[in-house]
Amino acid sequence: MRSSREDTARWISAFRKPNKSLQKNSITGKESISSGRKAFFEKMKEKCLDVLYPPRCPACGGILEDKQRSICPQCESIFHPVSEYYCMKCGKPVNETEEYCSECRHRERKFIRGRSVFLYNAQMKNSLLRYKYYGSREYGKYYAESMCRYVGRDIKSWRPDVIIPVPLHRRKKRMRGFNQAADLAERIGKILGIPVAEDVIYKSRETRSQKKLDAEERKKNLRNAFQAAGPVTGLRILVVDDVYTTGSTVEAMAECLLENGAKAVFFVTLCTGNI
Repeated sequence: MRSSREDTARWISAFRKPNKSLQKNSITGKESISSGRKAFFEKMKEKCLDVLYPPRCPACGGILEDKQRSICPQCESIFHPVSEYYCMKCGKPVNETEEYCSECRHRERKFIRGRSVFLYNAQMKNSLLRYKYYGSREYGKYYAESMCRYVGRDIKSWRPDVIIPVPLHRRKKRMRGFNQAADLAERIGKILGIPVAEDVIYKSRETRSQKKLDAEERKKNLRNAFQAAGPVTGLRILVVDDVYTTGSTVEAMAECLLENGAKAVFFVTLCTGNI
Protein backbone atom coordinates (compact mmCIF):
# COMPACT_ATOMS: atom_id res chain seq x y z
CA MET A 1 0.00 0.00 0.00
CA ARG A 2 1.47 3.32 -1.05
CA SER A 3 1.09 6.52 0.95
CA SER A 4 -1.33 8.95 -0.66
CA ARG A 5 -1.71 12.72 -0.66
CA GLU A 6 -4.57 12.36 1.85
CA ASP A 7 -2.48 10.21 4.21
CA THR A 8 0.37 12.74 4.19
CA ALA A 9 -2.03 15.67 4.66
CA ARG A 10 -3.50 14.02 7.77
CA TRP A 11 0.00 13.37 9.12
CA ILE A 12 1.05 17.01 8.63
CA SER A 13 -2.14 18.29 10.27
CA ALA A 14 -1.71 15.95 13.23
CA PHE A 15 1.92 17.01 13.63
CA ARG A 16 1.06 20.73 13.81
CA LYS A 17 0.24 21.93 17.34
CA PRO A 18 -2.10 24.90 17.81
CA ASN A 19 -0.78 28.02 19.54
CA LYS A 20 -3.04 28.14 22.61
CA SER A 21 -1.92 31.57 23.77
CA LEU A 22 -2.96 33.15 20.51
CA GLN A 23 -6.28 31.34 20.41
CA LYS A 24 -7.15 32.32 24.01
CA ASN A 25 -7.12 36.10 23.58
CA SER A 26 -9.67 36.44 20.83
CA ILE A 27 -11.07 39.80 22.02
CA THR A 28 -7.69 41.52 21.81
CA GLY A 29 -7.34 40.74 18.14
CA LYS A 30 -4.83 37.96 18.52
CA GLU A 31 -7.37 35.50 17.15
CA SER A 32 -6.91 37.09 13.73
CA ILE A 33 -3.19 36.42 14.01
CA SER A 34 -3.94 32.78 14.84
CA SER A 35 -6.41 32.54 11.96
CA GLY A 36 -3.88 34.12 9.63
CA ARG A 37 -1.23 31.66 10.70
CA LYS A 38 -3.66 28.80 10.20
CA ALA A 39 -4.50 30.00 6.69
CA PHE A 40 -0.79 30.40 5.93
CA PHE A 41 -0.12 26.90 7.24
CA GLU A 42 -2.89 25.42 5.09
CA LYS A 43 -1.60 27.24 2.03
CA MET A 44 1.96 26.03 2.61
CA LYS A 45 0.70 22.52 3.30
CA GLU A 46 -1.09 22.45 -0.07
CA LYS A 47 2.03 23.73 -1.83
CA CYS A 48 4.16 21.03 -0.19
CA LEU A 49 1.61 18.37 -1.11
CA ASP A 50 1.57 19.60 -4.71
CA VAL A 51 5.33 19.09 -4.82
CA LEU A 52 5.20 15.64 -3.20
CA TYR A 53 1.97 14.52 -4.87
CA PRO A 54 1.29 16.65 -7.95
CA PRO A 55 -2.29 16.17 -9.20
CA ARG A 56 -2.29 13.65 -12.02
CA CYS A 57 -4.64 12.87 -14.87
CA PRO A 58 -6.75 9.75 -14.16
CA ALA A 59 -6.45 8.70 -17.81
CA CYS A 60 -2.77 9.09 -18.77
CA GLY A 61 -1.26 9.52 -15.30
CA GLY A 62 0.54 12.69 -16.35
CA ILE A 63 0.90 15.73 -14.09
CA LEU A 64 -1.93 18.23 -14.54
CA GLU A 65 -0.52 21.63 -15.50
CA ASP A 66 -3.83 23.35 -14.80
CA LYS A 67 -4.61 22.63 -11.13
CA GLN A 68 -8.24 23.64 -11.68
CA ARG A 69 -8.76 20.66 -13.99
CA SER A 70 -9.14 17.03 -12.90
CA ILE A 71 -8.25 15.47 -16.30
CA CYS A 72 -6.06 16.46 -19.26
CA PRO A 73 -8.04 18.20 -22.06
CA GLN A 74 -6.65 15.70 -24.58
CA CYS A 75 -7.70 12.74 -22.38
CA GLU A 76 -11.35 13.65 -21.92
CA SER A 77 -12.43 11.29 -24.70
CA ILE A 78 -10.48 8.26 -23.41
CA PHE A 79 -13.20 7.16 -20.99
CA HIS A 80 -16.38 6.20 -22.84
CA PRO A 81 -19.69 7.22 -21.25
CA VAL A 82 -22.62 4.81 -21.35
CA SER A 83 -24.67 5.64 -24.46
CA GLU A 84 -28.15 7.13 -24.42
CA TYR A 85 -29.55 3.60 -24.74
CA TYR A 86 -29.32 1.86 -21.39
CA CYS A 87 -31.34 -0.57 -19.30
CA MET A 88 -34.14 1.23 -17.49
CA LYS A 89 -33.47 -0.91 -14.43
CA CYS A 90 -29.70 -1.29 -13.96
CA GLY A 91 -28.30 1.21 -16.46
CA LYS A 92 -26.29 -1.26 -18.55
CA PRO A 93 -25.95 -0.45 -22.27
CA VAL A 94 -28.67 -1.97 -24.47
CA ASN A 95 -29.67 -1.84 -28.12
CA GLU A 96 -31.84 0.99 -29.36
CA THR A 97 -34.93 -1.25 -29.42
CA GLU A 98 -34.45 -2.71 -25.92
CA GLU A 99 -35.90 -1.32 -22.71
CA TYR A 100 -34.17 -3.74 -20.34
CA CYS A 101 -30.94 -5.75 -20.51
CA SER A 102 -31.14 -9.55 -20.72
CA GLU A 103 -30.28 -9.94 -17.02
CA CYS A 104 -33.00 -7.58 -15.80
CA ARG A 105 -35.57 -9.13 -18.15
CA HIS A 106 -35.11 -12.51 -16.47
CA ARG A 107 -34.51 -11.49 -12.85
CA GLU A 108 -36.49 -9.66 -10.23
CA ARG A 109 -34.34 -6.89 -8.79
CA LYS A 110 -34.32 -5.69 -5.19
CA PHE A 111 -33.28 -2.16 -6.16
CA ILE A 112 -35.58 0.31 -7.90
CA ARG A 113 -33.16 1.75 -10.44
CA GLY A 114 -29.47 2.30 -11.03
CA ARG A 115 -27.10 4.17 -13.32
CA SER A 116 -23.45 3.90 -14.30
CA VAL A 117 -21.37 6.58 -16.00
CA PHE A 118 -18.57 4.93 -17.99
CA LEU A 119 -17.94 1.65 -19.75
CA TYR A 120 -15.43 -0.59 -18.01
CA ASN A 121 -12.75 -0.69 -20.71
CA ALA A 122 -8.96 -1.19 -20.51
CA GLN A 123 -8.32 2.51 -19.84
CA MET A 124 -10.84 2.64 -17.01
CA LYS A 125 -9.48 -0.60 -15.56
CA ASN A 126 -5.93 0.81 -15.40
CA SER A 127 -7.18 4.07 -13.93
CA LEU A 128 -9.13 2.29 -11.19
CA LEU A 129 -6.13 0.10 -10.35
CA ARG A 130 -4.00 3.20 -9.70
CA TYR A 131 -6.82 4.78 -7.70
CA LYS A 132 -7.50 1.76 -5.50
CA TYR A 133 -4.05 0.23 -5.02
CA TYR A 134 -1.31 2.76 -5.89
CA GLY A 135 -2.21 5.89 -3.93
CA SER A 136 -3.82 7.94 -6.73
CA ARG A 137 -6.79 8.98 -4.63
CA GLU A 138 -6.97 12.38 -6.31
CA TYR A 139 -8.67 10.56 -9.21
CA GLY A 140 -11.75 10.44 -6.99
CA LYS A 141 -12.35 14.13 -7.73
CA TYR A 142 -12.76 13.49 -11.46
CA TYR A 143 -14.77 10.31 -10.89
CA ALA A 144 -17.26 11.97 -8.52
CA GLU A 145 -17.60 15.09 -10.67
CA SER A 146 -18.31 12.90 -13.70
CA MET A 147 -20.89 10.86 -11.80
CA CYS A 148 -22.70 14.02 -10.74
CA ARG A 149 -22.45 15.56 -14.21
CA TYR A 150 -23.82 12.53 -16.05
CA VAL A 151 -26.34 11.08 -13.58
CA GLY A 152 -26.83 13.85 -11.03
CA ARG A 153 -30.26 14.63 -12.46
CA ASP A 154 -31.31 10.99 -12.01
CA ILE A 155 -30.03 10.99 -8.44
CA LYS A 156 -32.00 14.11 -7.58
CA SER A 157 -35.16 12.66 -9.16
CA TRP A 158 -34.85 9.60 -6.88
CA ARG A 159 -34.85 11.90 -3.82
CA PRO A 160 -32.50 9.82 -1.64
CA ASP A 161 -32.42 10.61 2.07
CA VAL A 162 -28.91 9.26 2.48
CA ILE A 163 -25.97 7.86 0.51
CA ILE A 164 -24.46 4.57 1.69
CA PRO A 165 -21.23 3.25 0.14
CA VAL A 166 -20.66 -0.47 -0.37
CA PRO A 167 -18.45 -1.40 2.62
CA LEU A 168 -15.18 -3.31 2.58
CA HIS A 169 -14.40 -5.98 5.12
CA ARG A 170 -12.25 -4.42 7.85
CA ARG A 171 -9.25 -6.58 6.93
CA LYS A 172 -9.35 -5.56 3.27
CA LYS A 173 -9.84 -1.92 4.21
CA ARG A 174 -6.85 -2.10 6.53
CA MET A 175 -4.70 -3.59 3.75
CA ARG A 176 -5.86 -1.11 1.08
CA GLY A 177 -5.90 1.91 3.36
CA PHE A 178 -9.28 3.25 2.26
CA ASN A 179 -12.65 2.29 0.81
CA GLN A 180 -13.00 3.61 -2.74
CA ALA A 181 -16.82 3.46 -2.59
CA ALA A 182 -16.80 5.58 0.58
CA ASP A 183 -14.47 8.10 -1.04
CA LEU A 184 -16.79 8.44 -4.04
CA ALA A 185 -19.86 8.64 -1.79
CA GLU A 186 -18.35 11.44 0.31
CA ARG A 187 -17.43 13.46 -2.76
CA ILE A 188 -20.85 12.94 -4.40
CA GLY A 189 -22.64 13.81 -1.16
CA LYS A 190 -20.66 17.02 -0.85
CA ILE A 191 -21.43 18.07 -4.44
CA LEU A 192 -25.15 17.24 -4.31
CA GLY A 193 -25.78 18.13 -0.66
CA ILE A 194 -26.89 14.64 0.39
CA PRO A 195 -25.79 13.18 3.76
CA VAL A 196 -23.51 10.14 3.72
CA ALA A 197 -23.64 7.31 6.26
CA GLU A 198 -20.65 4.98 6.01
CA ASP A 199 -21.24 3.06 9.23
CA VAL A 200 -24.86 1.96 8.69
CA ILE A 201 -23.92 -1.20 6.78
CA TYR A 202 -20.83 -3.31 7.41
CA LYS A 203 -19.38 -6.41 5.78
CA SER A 204 -19.55 -9.14 8.38
CA ARG A 205 -17.28 -11.66 6.66
CA GLU A 206 -14.61 -11.82 4.02
CA THR A 207 -15.70 -13.05 0.60
CA ARG A 208 -13.88 -14.45 -2.40
CA SER A 209 -12.93 -12.11 -5.23
CA GLN A 210 -15.88 -11.72 -7.59
CA LYS A 211 -13.74 -11.40 -10.72
CA LYS A 212 -13.64 -15.07 -11.74
CA LEU A 213 -17.11 -16.05 -10.52
CA ASP A 214 -20.21 -16.38 -12.67
CA ALA A 215 -23.50 -14.68 -11.76
CA GLU A 216 -24.80 -17.51 -9.60
CA GLU A 217 -21.47 -17.98 -7.80
CA ARG A 218 -21.32 -14.24 -7.09
CA LYS A 219 -24.76 -14.34 -5.57
CA LYS A 220 -23.83 -17.24 -3.27
CA ASN A 221 -20.51 -15.60 -2.42
CA LEU A 222 -22.26 -12.49 -1.05
CA ARG A 223 -25.16 -14.19 0.71
CA ASN A 224 -25.54 -12.68 4.20
CA ALA A 225 -22.22 -10.86 3.79
CA PHE A 226 -23.73 -7.46 4.68
CA GLN A 227 -25.25 -6.57 8.04
CA ALA A 228 -27.03 -3.44 9.27
CA ALA A 229 -25.47 -1.56 12.17
CA GLY A 230 -27.91 1.34 12.28
CA PRO A 231 -31.56 2.20 11.58
CA VAL A 232 -32.70 2.73 7.98
CA THR A 233 -36.46 2.49 8.51
CA GLY A 234 -38.45 4.46 5.94
CA LEU A 235 -35.37 5.83 4.15
CA ARG A 236 -34.80 6.18 0.44
CA ILE A 237 -31.19 5.06 0.03
CA LEU A 238 -28.62 5.60 -2.71
CA VAL A 239 -25.90 2.92 -2.78
CA VAL A 240 -22.55 3.94 -4.29
CA ASP A 241 -19.87 1.60 -5.70
CA ASP A 242 -17.12 1.77 -8.30
CA VAL A 243 -18.09 -1.02 -10.74
CA TYR A 244 -21.37 -2.73 -11.68
CA THR A 245 -21.18 -6.11 -13.44
CA THR A 246 -23.91 -8.67 -12.67
CA GLY A 247 -25.47 -6.63 -9.88
CA SER A 248 -24.76 -9.20 -7.16
CA THR A 249 -23.16 -6.71 -4.78
CA VAL A 250 -25.90 -4.09 -5.17
CA GLU A 251 -28.56 -6.81 -4.85
CA ALA A 252 -27.03 -8.08 -1.60
CA MET A 253 -26.83 -4.53 -0.27
CA ALA A 254 -30.44 -3.79 -1.28
CA GLU A 255 -31.70 -7.00 0.32
CA CYS A 256 -29.98 -6.15 3.60
CA LEU A 257 -31.31 -2.58 3.59
CA LEU A 258 -34.88 -3.58 2.72
CA GLU A 259 -34.92 -6.29 5.39
CA ASN A 260 -33.99 -3.59 7.91
CA GLY A 261 -36.80 -1.25 6.91
CA ALA A 262 -35.51 0.84 4.01
CA LYS A 263 -38.28 2.25 1.83
CA ALA A 264 -36.42 2.12 -1.51
CA VAL A 265 -32.89 1.44 -2.78
CA PHE A 266 -31.19 3.00 -5.82
CA PHE A 267 -27.57 2.87 -6.91
CA VAL A 268 -24.91 4.64 -8.95
CA THR A 269 -21.51 3.32 -9.98
CA LEU A 270 -18.59 4.84 -11.81
CA CYS A 271 -18.59 2.23 -14.56
CA THR A 272 -20.36 -0.86 -15.83
CA GLY A 273 -19.22 -3.90 -17.76
CA ASN A 274 -17.62 -7.30 -17.42
CA ILE A 275 -14.47 -7.55 -15.30
